[in-house]
Order: sequence, then C-alpha cells, then structure tokens
Amino acid sequence: MQYDETKFAEYFAEHPEDISIDDIDMARLPRHISCIMDGNGRWATSRGMNRGEGHKAGIVALREIITACVRMGVDVLSAYAFSTENWNRPQSEVNLLMHLFAKTFIDELPLLKRENVRVEFLGDISALPQKTREVFEYGLAETKDHTGMILALAVNYGARAELARAARLIVQDVQSGKLMAEKVDEKAVAARLYTSDLPDPELVIRTSGEMRVSNYLLWQIAYSEFYVTDTYWPDFDRWGLVRAIASFQARDRRFGGLTDSK
Repeated sequence: MQYDETKFAEYFAEHPEDISIDDIDMARLPRHISCIMDGNGRWATSRGMNRGEGHKAGIVALREIITACVRMGVDVLSAYAFSTENWNRPQSEVNLLMHLFAKTFIDELPLLKRENVRVEFLGDISALPQKTREVFEYGLAETKDHTGMILALAVNYGARAELARAARLIVQDVQSGKLMAEKVDEKAVAARLYTSDLPDPELVIRTSGEMRVSNYLLWQIAYSEFYVTDTYWPDFDRWGLVRAIASFQARDRRFGGLTDSK
C-alpha cells in the first residue's frame, strides 16, 4: 500500500533517543501486523483506576497504532479486541466493553473514512448485543468500498471455535457435493477461516509481557514472527511499533529451510 510521504515525515518527525523511523526499511514492512492488546486492566489498577479506564486508554493506543500503520503504508492491521473467553469476565466489565465498542466505532468512523481504511471483523459478531452489532454492521457497510489499509478487529473470536467452524463448513460442502473429500487440504481449510481474504500475519505483537497466544489465529500464525514487550497496551505507541518492526526486520525467516549462509 502506498503512503503519503508528507504525512509520514510529519508523524514520525520527533522520536526517542533509542529509535527513529530511519531504523526500519520501508521496502520490507510486514504486510500484515497483528496485535494482541493486553494489559489494559493492569495498566489501570497500577494507577489506582478502575479497569474501565484502562479499556478507554487502550482505545486511544489503538487509534495511534492505526494511524501509524496507515502512515507507513501497512496493508493489514489486525487486533484482538474481545475473545470468546472474555464473556467469562464480570458482567459489568463486559457491558462496558460492548458500550465502548459501539461508541468508539461511531466516534472513529470519520477517521477511518478520511484514511480510506476498510474494516473487517474476525469472529461471530452475530452473538453481540444488538446495539453493538448494528453499529458494527453499519461500519462495515460504510467502509466496504475503501481501498486503503484493512483493519481487522477480532471480536467474539476464538481460534479453536474458528477451526471447528471451518470443519463444519467443509463437512457441509462435502455432503452437498460442492467439495470432494480428497480435495480437503490446507487451502480448503484456509478458505473457510474468517481471514480467508487476508494474508497471514508476518508480525504478531503482544503487550504486557505475557508469553502465550491466548487462542488467537492459531492456524494463521504458523510462521509469524513474535514480538513481546512488557509495556501495557495503553502505553504502546508509534515508537513501540517501530521497535517491533525493527526487530522483525533483523530476523532470519527460513520457514523450515536454510538460508544460503547456513
């Protein structure tokens, strides 16, 4: 995806001492960056706030990462917003999150339109409260013709549930004669995932220092590079993103093979 050089230069002009935009090769950006946005609640409690304030701060951080990715010309940014397991949280927190999802999407829609961002959802949004679902469906319709970066939000998403869903769809297609059993291969599975129209993530960023994938994109991250930072998500900013990309570009990605020097 092309980027606006003027906006790019302005956005990344002032930088910390340890990193600058010149530390990354703009010709080798990962096409798809995915974020496991962890640590909102701990960020808030460490400051004597309630967890809800952490989720609100996390939205501000996501806005910055969306803008930074657009400025750099990243093709796809995905973010883990609400898992199938998150329904087990206190009802008051779930209700707050659903309200924030709806309010934030309406508030941020002008930005998404201005930046030509197309929104997709990974997960079963039909199970969300009606108000939230209607706002999401409105946002999908409003951005469906956008040709810029794709923002894929994982909401009510779980990778095991996604794979079970793909298996059911394959069984249905085999039983109906649309698909021959012997044709069931990796491509057949990938075509029935929520991410069927997206490239697999090349870089997965997890904040808050947790060393796990939390039932996220288990199929798609088979060869992703991981970057884990102790920074809580609300404190993760454009320069945290630049550090992650610099780390990604310093790695030797062999995909099970050997490079010429090995």
